Amino acid sequence: MESDPEYTRVMESKTARVMAGNPSTNKSLYRAVRFMVHDAMIAIDLPDGTRALILREIEMDRAKKHARADRVYGYSDFTPGSGMSGDRDIAAAQATAECLRRNGITNVIGDRTLPLLYVDEMQAIGITVELDEEMGVTDRRVKDSEEIASLTQAQKITEEVMRMACETVSAATPDSAGVLHVGDEVLTSERLRTMIDTFLLERNFFNPPCIVAGGSDGGDCHELGSGPLRTGQPVIIDIFPLDKSSMYNGDCTRTVVHGDIPEEVQKMHDAVVAAKAVATLATKAGATGEYVYLETIRVLQEHGYEEGLPKESDPATFCSMPHGTGHGIGLDVHEPPLLDRNGVVLLAGDVVTIEPGLYCHALGGVRIEDMVLVTKSGCENFNSLPEGLSWC
Repeated sequence: MESDPEYTRVMESKTARVMAGNPSTNKSLYRAVRFMVHDAMIAIDLPDGTRALILREIEMDRAKKHARADRVYGYSDFTPGSGMSGDRDIAAAQATAECLRRNGITNVIGDRTLPLLYVDEMQAIGITVELDEEMGVTDRRVKDSEEIASLTQAQKITEEVMRMACETVSAATPDSAGVLHVGDEVLTSERLRTMIDTFLLERNFFNPPCIVAGGSDGGDCHELGSGPLRTGQPVIIDIFPLDKSSMYNGDCTRTVVHGDIPEEVQKMHDAVVAAKAVATLATKAGATGEYVYLETIRVLQEHGYEEGLPKESDPATFCSMPHGTGHGIGLDVHEPPLLDRNGVVLLAGDVVTIEPGLYCHALGGVRIEDMVLVTKSGCENFNSLPEGLSWC
């Protein structure tokens, strides 16, 4: 290892890599350490190959047992000569700079999330700070076996709640005006979202407001949906919950129609299914996210549909896909890489969604979304739910 020029450069310049922040929001830091607190935590990878972890003193015992670190310290272990601030965030930054000083560090490489507060403290004692924009991004993309197991479990529960939601729509009873009812109550987007929330809460999942968009609401790809659901209209259901036990996310979309399926909605669905199949075949290590996206658009255009957002002059019947084919997923629902224009080369170990859709304000929308693991030869699909519009 000592013959490696990069290693030699790092040792001679006394360079450390630093990630800092609150791991409940800084997911790259959480992934590196695999330990959760709700105050500032700092991971310092020192030139000798060891990792020092600095955090609040009350968290140290747990961290010593569970965190991915060689040594664990409290803020007060690195009190500067001028004393420690009473502001906890400033104190964490001061402790970081003092730890680096005591270890003779002259240069720090930080990721794109490193707070300016820390940079300022480091620079004040003469430490040079450099940005590595891929630090905590590229390594986070390539999921390890623990992460793959967590994503598989999260998607399993997401599929269970998706099945419940789609079957609820299909089994509802329409009144004379076509409004769906479950029992004596109208089935609204809000009511179905509450059912989804309750299902997930009972399984220790946190569910951000999910999409239940019926009819014209579904003509906007990210409209949450509101009001009564109706027979004969497509309902986009997009659920992306977080498993609180692992901190990893599921993400699945299906479209359901109660009763008779309008001919044009069926055509949209056929095009989306065909595009999704081609996009899935195109997804493998070495392919670019842009290639997967362009293959998706090619199929949709062959079916007579458009790409991009509608213009003000377009009629309500304008039907297109205005978004990318998919995105990376893990500790965040949306993370690199993107399956879109300018999308980067896919890596073995990326976990991405494949979710083509078509949207028309006059009819509504159709979207189908699966989660896949990118491999050298293709991809492995975590999903097993059917793709059809009928769930009876």
